[in-house]
Amino acid sequence: MDPVIIVGAGPVGLTLALALARQEVPCVVLDEGPGKDEPRAARTVVLREDTAALVERLTGMPLARAGAHWAGWRSMRRKQVMREIVFDGTEPAPLHIAQHVLTGALRATLTGERLVKVAVESRLDGIEQEPSGVTAHTRGPKGTWWRGSFLVGCDGSRSTVRKLQDIRFPGRTAVERHAVAALRTELPWHDEALLHRLPPWRMSGPAAGEVTARPLPDGVWRLDWLLPPGKDLVTPELLLTRIGETLAGWAGGTTPPYELLDTGVHTVHHRLARRWRADRVFLAGDAAHLLGALGTHGLDEGLRDADNLAWKLALAWHHGPHEALLDSYQTERRAVVAARLRAADQALPLLRGGAGLRAVVPGSSRGHDALLTEGHLGHGQLGAPGAYADSPLAPPPLEGQIPVDTPLGAPVTDVRVTAEDGTFVRLRDRLGRGALLVVLIAPGTGVWERKHWVGAGIMPQLAAAVTALPHPAELLVAESYPGAAAHTVLLVRPDGHLVTALGGVRPADLYAAAEATVGGPVKAQAEAGASAGSR
Repeated sequence: MDPVIIVGAGPVGLTLALALARQEVPCVVLDEGPGKDEPRAARTVVLREDTAALVERLTGMPLARAGAHWAGWRSMRRKQVMREIVFDGTEPAPLHIAQHVLTGALRATLTGERLVKVAVESRLDGIEQEPSGVTAHTRGPKGTWWRGSFLVGCDGSRSTVRKLQDIRFPGRTAVERHAVAALRTELPWHDEALLHRLPPWRMSGPAAGEVTARPLPDGVWRLDWLLPPGKDLVTPELLLTRIGETLAGWAGGTTPPYELLDTGVHTVHHRLARRWRADRVFLAGDAAHLLGALGTHGLDEGLRDADNLAWKLALAWHHGPHEALLDSYQTERRAVVAARLRAADQALPLLRGGAGLRAVVPGSSRGHDALLTEGHLGHGQLGAPGAYADSPLAPPPLEGQIPVDTPLGAPVTDVRVTAEDGTFVRLRDRLGRGALLVVLIAPGTGVWERKHWVGAGIMPQLAAAVTALPHPAELLVAESYPGAAAHTVLLVRPDGHLVTALGGVRPADLYAAAEATVGGPVKAQAEAGASAGSR
């Protein structure tokens, strides 16, 4: 079987390659660059709890050492503190990290991965498809043809893959524009991110009255100033003046010493590809979508694309065509990103509109602050991980299904579980291996060795049901899970989304749910793919 071809060696492409390799799928990564990224202190990314955990699981690298978990969040309007949040463990803190550091960690992990080949200075310029595979041509010092089973375009907003497949990319240009600076200094608050709207000091030059400060390691901060609509030039002199005014405003009138490390202008576009799949070719990350207004971060969604697609491609690579499963990638992911774009587009006129609109909306200041906080911290429609409740992979209503605190199709809560070898691990640590996870909620098991309860009660019956499932599954045991009673059985997808929760051991329901999750009977899927290829 030919490898999967991944076009693009950014965070999404490298994450997808590692995720496929963990499931024994060989890959070729076509990198048009030299194989390393230029360090840019002002080019940073914010990862939520689930995407940071995904990268840590794949790289084995504690990202907190390379980035900064925020100690808290503060939002201000003029001189008034509107909201303060302390990340004390009850709520996960976002992780802020330089993009070249993140990409470097992924590249370093790939150097020891036997199933992944990275081809540098390889620029894609042609794709040919046929029922049995896909062929890609690259130009460069070693221009050649590459043969693959599937091809995934992770090649950014100007995606060559998308253009070669003639896929439209409609949307809005320059939804927001920010002047950006990375600098080393001391601010009045330590390791807290700040959103300051309508600061009381007068800003020089064009200004929209909003500045964000996000901490990085070693006393470095990234500052973003929202620019008004238009194409006003951000000169070095203007940016230096803006830095001085902002730091002086926060420090009480005197600009503290600072070391300027990097600057730039960040322009946010909102676009969504019409199709994310063209037979054996897929799109992921910025090639499929662009978003980022109101504090949201597009890389989060790109990494979720990779997590969603990896286990589906792996199953198809190992077991033959699974058309319903492969189609579900576009259905699930495009719907989630489209909903986020709609939410941002609906909020933008309210949040960025004129003062007259703000004046007639009761409580608008706090309402606006809540929306912006959602975007920055990964909550609500603007920021929370999407759920796949309406997925074509969702099983039909099951007789034994019961509710838990996690909605169907949503990411599961990370709890401590006992693995099959008796060790205690986090539930998220068992994701991404291609297997379904079956989790039994059994209070009290945590205080006994596994050998004392593995053959007792309902465990033998459940173990037999798991063995009989139509797809490999791992049986785990948890002492508790939010909203779940004793003997609740959870079925979890390889990417961590809840399929169903059953009241007790129900082999028929568990089998039906597992079969739906992998797109239907494997044999029927393979025959359907063969029939489609012969037409």
